[in-house]
Amino acid sequence: MASSAGLTQRRRNFAAAANDDGDGPAPSTTTTATDRRDSANSDDDGAGANNREQYYDDDDDKTGKKGGGNRQNDLTILEEVLLMGLKDAQGYLSFWNDNISYVLRGAILLELSFRNRIGVVKEARKRPFAERLVEVIDDRPTGEVLLDEALKLMKMDSQSVASWIDLMSGETWNLMKIGYQLKQVRERIAKGLVDKGVLRTEKRNFVLFDMATHPVSDPSVKEKLIRRSADALLGRGPAPDRRTVAMLCAAYAANVLENALMNLSHAQREQAFVKVDEMLQEYAGWSDRARQGGATEVMAGVFSVYTKMDSLL
Repeated sequence: MASSAGLTQRRRNFAAAANDDGDGPAPSTTTTATDRRDSANSDDDGAGANNREQYYDDDDDKTGKKGGGNRQNDLTILEEVLLMGLKDAQGYLSFWNDNISYVLRGAILLELSFRNRIGVVKEARKRPFAERLVEVIDDRPTGEVLLDEALKLMKMDSQSVASWIDLMSGETWNLMKIGYQLKQVRERIAKGLVDKGVLRTEKRNFVLFDMATHPVSDPSVKEKLIRRSADALLGRGPAPDRRTVAMLCAAYAANVLENALMNLSHAQREQAFVKVDEMLQEYAGWSDRARQGGATEVMAGVFSVYTKMDSLL
């Protein structure tokens, strides 16, 4: 069942202004002992004879070519979520979006997991998915600067899924860990989209300051993203793959999915929100169907963090 609280969160009005100022404070994912006991932990992986989870590499297409054989338009999940949130003509995000910066750090983990770069440490005591320790299983560069920067950090330390999202967001009181924060994430993602020809860069005056904005340069890419999102949520076409599920749930948690549903009827929007909330809950619990869809334990951990974001704000 979709949670009414989640739907209420997504139905609120979006402000017209935006400020991509370098990723301000984000909600902490620190959980209480009660939260941990109540966390979804349906790990039935009897195939755990191996020491780590088995993955396939989304970086490789069937011909062996590197660089995103299965990726739509060769965009990362981070780029798709940011693109969905950007105002096409103005080229910036909403000032009032408190979620997107935090969600993007989780999307970094999703990408690295799908590219077979990270997994979770197998332990005899099963922790909730968000608390499972992340390990680097392949340190090859991905070719994406942000992903490679995060991968280098993860080689240096052993932290849980939730802790890495916190640390990369700068949410820590530990001065020894403050260097783990990734800076200017939204701006760097936008510049990557500029390099791919999807956005362009303009200077815009906001009375007290000038700011670089990134209007949409190739509308067809965003149109395809919106169409793909609507089709997946309304059950049109084949079942969505795990990358599409990850993009939709990240966009939902980041409060930008509404932008992809604006041309739908009210009933269709309600149906879409119910569907994505069900996806988020199912993959956070790593159900049998989620595993059959290619969900990783890292994905379950990130989604578990996303499910708590409404209560943390």
